[in-house]
Amino acid sequence: MTEPEDLTARARIRDAALRHFGEHGFDRATIRGIAETAGVSSGLVRHHFGSKEALRDACDAHLAKALGKINDQVRADSSPGDVNYVAVAGAVFGPYRSYVLRALTEGRAAPVFDELVRLGAQWLAEADEKRSDAPEVSREARATVGAAMALSVAVLHEHVSRGLGVEVFSPEGADLLARALLDIYSHPYLSPEEAAEMRDRLPQGGK
Repeated sequence: MTEPEDLTARARIRDAALRHFGEHGFDRATIRGIAETAGVSSGLVRHHFGSKEALRDACDAHLAKALGKINDQVRADSSPGDVNYVAVAGAVFGPYRSYVLRALTEGRAAPVFDELVRLGAQWLAEADEKRSDAPEVSREARATVGAAMALSVAVLHEHVSRGLGVEVFSPEGADLLARALLDIYSHPYLSPEEAAEMRDRLPQGGK
């Protein structure tokens, strides 16, 4: 369902900026081009956002908010087996895929990455309560690595699609990706004993 705020001129400008930043990159995108796509004047863009940098920040904040909504939906769903959340995330971020990929490769989109880390830490907090052993690494460090792994599919989507034999952003690809992830996470590569043995071989100064 469309949010009321997404019917406003401000939201149209933000969505136009997401497309322009994704297609041209932040440095090459222009206020004028964004205004033309949104069907407003350059002056109105500056009135709402002040600068291209502030407009980019608004784009990042919008995507971070969307991530939070998906997370809330997953947590509130009493029958998660009926929903493929890989597909849900793909549907939400589909129109902004170019923006996310461009921003990540340009070293931007910090709010999006930070939100993924924050949400990941929440899930880890619950998982840690069920662990029989104490975590070796901080929750924030584990959530950071998890966020990087999650985003790597988007960054490496061409290679992932080739390896899977299907476009990873298609419905078939989302289903295969979800099944592969479930299989990986439900069957750890290492037993606790093997992990402990390998951990003992690591340099002690890295703790």
